[in-house]
Amino acid sequence: MRAVDVMTPNVITVTPDTEVREIAGLLLEHNISALPVIDTNGSVLGIVSEGDLMRRVENGTERRKSWWLRSIFAGANDASEYIKRHARKAREIMTPNPVTISEDEPLHRVARMLEKKHIKRVPVVRDGKLVGIVSRANLLQGLAAGSAVESETIADDRAIRDAIIKEIRNNTGVWVERINVIVSQGVVQLWGLVDSQQQKIAAQVAAENTPGVKSVENNLGMMPRGIAPM
Repeated sequence: MRAVDVMTPNVITVTPDTEVREIAGLLLEHNISALPVIDTNGSVLGIVSEGDLMRRVENGTERRKSWWLRSIFAGANDASEYIKRHARKAREIMTPNPVTISEDEPLHRVARMLEKKHIKRVPVVRDGKLVGIVSRANLLQGLAAGSAVESETIADDRAIRDAIIKEIRNNTGVWVERINVIVSQGVVQLWGLVDSQQQKIAAQVAAENTPGVKSVENNLGMMPRGIAPM
């Protein structure tokens, strides 16, 4: 398997001028831990993570890390007010010039890269432009599902994956940015978060109805929009 087989496409991104309060809101709303920063051409300039936001607070006048963690993940008003008073732009807190990979990067090399560079995710680019992101979770899901298979089977799996993602995005109401689809020899694994049991079932039906799918393992969890993890 390669990066293209496990990456999360349709990545939520921000620009260098996006304000910190908006970034925090996006992380909470989509239950993600980082956002790529891109320019108008789609090139990756940096990444803003929860860690960058935490360091922003720690470097300021208030150094209560536990306060930040409780507030930001609970969506408390105190965190919102703090961000409004101390707002900065993405360009000022992002980790610049992040490591990127191509869609053809083998998963074992991605794993080594994450371990060597002590990072949790890596953007995937095509012709210098962002097309996806591979996180540790994506990597583990792919390594658990994948095996050495014929190249023809791999091509079929990629076509199946693309078809499932397209169907879910266009017809189920599920945010594909919050889920991941892994396909190995026609066996589909669904991972991530949806808003309801109905969406969980809809995603499974979309996968089951896709030609070439042999079986579906539905690992989707549920977290209604607006509810932040504790």
